[in-house]
Amino acid sequence: MTPARFQADLLAVPKAVPELRAAVRGHFGGPCPDVQLCVSELVSNVIRHVGEGAPIRVRVSGGAADGCIRVQVTDPGPRALPVLQYATATDESGRGLALLDAVALRWGVEQGGDWKTVWCELE
Repeated sequence: MTPARFQADLLAVPKAVPELRAAVRGHFGGPCPDVQLCVSELVSNVIRHVGEGAPIRVRVSGGAADGCIRVQVTDPGPRALPVLQYATATDESGRGLALLDAVALRWGVEQGGDWKTVWCELE
């Protein structure tokens, strides 16, 4: 995979999730399921926990010599921090960060004034 930078500024709405997956796939020149999954889950978390229509910035970078890809989603909800949960078989939600945690090397949150960035790194 060649070095790549992808950035999109948009509103966090449900129709943006599949559009972002397709844009990331197109940017990398083919399927990148783990990257697409992380983008989907992070944007879906903004919709659910910050609010539909929140302005976001999605960035994907890396994939060069070290092979590490970093996915970042910045939103205006500094108090809506992600919490890793483990859903039971009967839970209808709560698996997003567990999936991200399973495929990512590491993930975290950076905060500043009136924003936060949730990021993850993939091999």
